[in-house]
Amino acid sequence: MAEIKFKLVETIGTISESNKGWVKELNLISWNERAPKYDLRDWAPDHVKMGKGITLSKDELIVLRDILNQMEI
Repeated sequence: MAEIKFKLVETIGTISESNKGWVKELNLISWNERAPKYDLRDWAPDHVKMGKGITLSKDELIVLRDILNQMEI
């Protein structure tokens, strides 16, 4: 399996933290030297290991924001 390269461009915010120190974060990340995208996933404290997550373009993030704003939470 090919190595996945990533560069953390900007940490936007932390959503939650587990008892083991892993944090669910929204970040701007460049995957495999491509243009950065918005990324929501769990990260180990040292940002070396990661869990499964979702990656969104700016347009997709805007649509998600609009959907969330319409919800009654």
